[in-house]
Amino acid sequence: MTVLEAVWLVFVNSVAWLIIHFSISALCFHIPLRYFLKDIPFLRIARWERNGNIWNTLFLVKKWKKHLIDGSSIVKKSYNKSHLHGRKQEDLTIFAAETKRAELTHWLLMLPAPLFFLWNPDWAGWINMIYALLANVPFIITQRYNRGRIEAIVHVAKRRK
Repeated sequence: MTVLEAVWLVFVNSVAWLIIHFSISALCFHIPLRYFLKDIPFLRIARWERNGNIWNTLFLVKKWKKHLIDGSSIVKKSYNKSHLHGRKQEDLTIFAAETKRAELTHWLLMLPAPLFFLWNPDWAGWINMIYALLANVPFIITQRYNRGRIEAIVHVAKRRK
């Protein structure tokens, strides 16, 4: 492979990922919030996740999550998940729902990765697979960590009422 071919491959892959990221993110942004307010089995926090704390135990999420880019820094109309917007039950419930939106977005962003084998040599296809994982899994872990903790707080508040 020549240098020019390698540069072209990087360019094509970068543009493809850019289109994928913006398309899937825009699609998920337009899903109504009411969908994420429901219990979605795929996004449900499992008992073994210990209200999200397993993610901090395994990956020390609290130490690095502040370094992740929040989508609202790119799309100003989206919900900023870098901080809580209030302590009322409704605020926490909306925050938890928005973490579901973010998690679903990042799961969907990984799905097209195998398509990169169509125009890339195998080694470059695997680099794109690794990119898809590295660019999305930290966000998924962070959303599950945050949502588990928030859902536990909301659950306790509901029991008290």
